[in-house]
Amino acid sequence: MAKITLIGAGSTVFAQNILGDVLSNPELADSDIALFDIDSERLSTSEIMTRRIGATLGLKDLRITATTDRRAALKGADFVILMMQIGGYKPSTVIDFDIPKKFGVRQTIADTLGVGGIFRALRTIPVVFDVARDMEDMCPGALMMNYVNPMAMITWAMQEQFPDIAYVGLCHSVQETSEHLARLLGEDIAQIDYAAAGINHVSFFTQFEKRLPGGGKEDLYTRLREIAASDSYPDGDKVRFAVMKHFGHFVTESSEHFSEYTPWFIKSTRPDLVDQFQVPLDEYITRCEDQIAEWETLKVELEDESAPLEVEQSNEYAASIIHGMVTGANHKIYGNVRNHGLIENLPSNAAVEVPCHVDRNGIQPIRVGKVKPHLASIMRWQINVQEMTVEAALTNKRDHVYHAAMLDPHTAAELSLDEIRSLCDALIEAHGNYLPAYR
Repeated sequence: MAKITLIGAGSTVFAQNILGDVLSNPELADSDIALFDIDSERLSTSEIMTRRIGATLGLKDLRITATTDRRAALKGADFVILMMQIGGYKPSTVIDFDIPKKFGVRQTIADTLGVGGIFRALRTIPVVFDVARDMEDMCPGALMMNYVNPMAMITWAMQEQFPDIAYVGLCHSVQETSEHLARLLGEDIAQIDYAAAGINHVSFFTQFEKRLPGGGKEDLYTRLREIAASDSYPDGDKVRFAVMKHFGHFVTESSEHFSEYTPWFIKSTRPDLVDQFQVPLDEYITRCEDQIAEWETLKVELEDESAPLEVEQSNEYAASIIHGMVTGANHKIYGNVRNHGLIENLPSNAAVEVPCHVDRNGIQPIRVGKVKPHLASIMRWQINVQEMTVEAALTNKRDHVYHAAMLDPHTAAELSLDEIRSLCDALIEAHGNYLPAYR
């Protein structure tokens, strides 16, 4: 029997995906589920939802606890899954968009890089550290599985500060983009072998091949490169195919995300580029507002115990990891871990996203070797920002906050050094108690 603790379990829809995956495994049906959130109302909805998943799957002996006491939720846990958003949509996410906009910096998602990603990291890393300290006391042998962005910065900070805690950062970019490309090419993902390597949200496919009935393989990159060369890019993919045209490989993260990681697509002096590449400015704000508007209806549906709750399988890795470590079965995932030479031409202390083998021995990253030098250069662009953000989080030095933003490709393309400094000061003041004191 494994104890699985969800930190931020009030993220009900995501919790539903994870728990549906886990509890659908017969070998994990006797798991002990602990739900923690600071929002007691959303926590209650998640508890009802979890109980309904168990009822649908016929799990009469499912053990569920829901608590606003984090240490109680962590006591004796084997697996700890992070899924919280520090500062919430309001005030923090709105601040991350509104203040940069006043300075002329526009964003799309603002959760990974850019000033939005930097400040999300600065308010999230201290809370992740608090969870880690509680784990040292309450469940020192547990595996922390982090789904919280900015993934690379949190992973880097955790491995720097808590190297003895078993940790892996998880995302769905690789598996979702591989499925997306298969659909785009009219192929069955089950017949495709792929490989990717890099850093979270800036990882590139190094292999994308179709297995042929008589043996052998077809390199599907040939067809992808034909699309890139045509300049007739599918809607929603214009940024990624433009990058592929110039750099030769397809990035695993979406076009809206990737557009704000570079200086090429969002420019106040070139609004035509936003239209040309279909960059959805303020996209995350729109998504959050849509979810908020739909929440009350969804809440009623999730709490309606008069009918079984449909349990669907997601493509998240958490259930595979738990299954592998509990049963010894072999699984392959893409995980975010400390580099330590896994990708030779990236800094050793950086957080990289690489294939990992999972079984009873835990997460075992697979050495990739070198990635293409021009792709590594794009990654190092991001790593510079990540390194300085982590340094700011570890030292509480305001200068390093400035340095991180000054090195950010998009922010630096729009603002002067003095303007970036003023922008950071404004964001620090606006976030108030959600940030530690920076000196």
